[in-house]
Amino acid sequence: MSGELVAPRRLANARGPGAAAAARRRIDEVEDRVRAWVTLLDPEEGTSGPLAGVPVGVKDIVDVAGVPTRCGSATRADAPPAERDAAVVRMLRAAGAVVVGKTVTTEFAFFDPGPTRNPWDPARTPGGSSSGSAAAVASGAVPLAVGTQTAGSVIRPASFCGVAGLAVARGSLPTDGVSPLAPGLDTLGLFAATVADVAEARAALGGPAVADPGTVRLAAWDGTQVADVTPAMQQAHATAVDRARAAGIVVDAWPVDMRRAAIDQRTIMAAEAAATIPDAPGLGPKLRELLAEGRAVPSGELAAARERSAATRAEVLEHLRSVDAVLAPGALGVAPPGIDHTGDPAMSRPWHVLGLPALAVPGARDADGLPLGLQLLGHPEREDALLAAGRHLEDLLRA
Repeated sequence: MSGELVAPRRLANARGPGAAAAARRRIDEVEDRVRAWVTLLDPEEGTSGPLAGVPVGVKDIVDVAGVPTRCGSATRADAPPAERDAAVVRMLRAAGAVVVGKTVTTEFAFFDPGPTRNPWDPARTPGGSSSGSAAAVASGAVPLAVGTQTAGSVIRPASFCGVAGLAVARGSLPTDGVSPLAPGLDTLGLFAATVADVAEARAALGGPAVADPGTVRLAAWDGTQVADVTPAMQQAHATAVDRARAAGIVVDAWPVDMRRAAIDQRTIMAAEAAATIPDAPGLGPKLRELLAEGRAVPSGELAAARERSAATRAEVLEHLRSVDAVLAPGALGVAPPGIDHTGDPAMSRPWHVLGLPALAVPGARDADGLPLGLQLLGHPEREDALLAAGRHLEDLLRA
């Protein structure tokens, strides 16, 4: 592992005047090995607000005024500068945050990777599609970064890079100024060093204040019904369940079969991407494969997938009224070797299609010390309970 590349910074220690300049210095130290950034901007002084002076990285499918939004694609090499900030960037600036640059994304937020390396081991993927945002936070370049998720594009890179990541409930943050992949699935996300920092940033963007609930109730889903979860991740999940129960947290078994939802997510994503992104020369092979797959989806099959997802969502929301969150693997295991791929989003697919908020919780490690990110899934109307449960879980994982 490259320990000198892993240095996430807490919000409390990276704000105010001079914080943006400090971020630029850290980027200069590590960028040749991490390669998380597409464009860097001149540092600004901090302003007033709950995020006064906090340096922020913004995924390069999200508009920043005066900077081209290239979406990680050669087809947008000549894109003109964005005329105005995306809505979420305007909200960050209004809260006092300072945008220091654009972070690497996979091509149009799908699977064709960019150049970013995992700070824990540059020979491993950082995940995707919000690869640059997760790596920028893990490497200590910025304490906060913006990402997006359509399948597992916040949770998986957060899990691989050992940081906290929140994919907000679909529709709870505006996506104006965000280049779409599958508009019915796309949502925004935040990366930070800890769950507490993610919660603070989310509150600054209009999210709920998070208080200690006193008691927490969870359900556990180990992911094995939809994919081959590695033994190390299965052990990390089982250990988290054991520690939660030892701390007095009630942990129930999750009763809903999630297999069909995982399949429906892929169907919907492929069909919507094919209707959104032109199949132009120069696109990467993984994206072109998705677009071909999407064009072949019959309209009746797409409608059926959406109907099933709506029915599953109703069933899942009913169960989420009696627990604060579902505890699940954030990925199949640690970040796999190689940078020509971004890993498998199987642990996120069945949940994301339902529009739920998802929270990557750092703290677990494998025998070699690599991150094994777990995740919590919550009710869209109880994001405060999700974040409070995440703070409890993080404390238990780091104990």
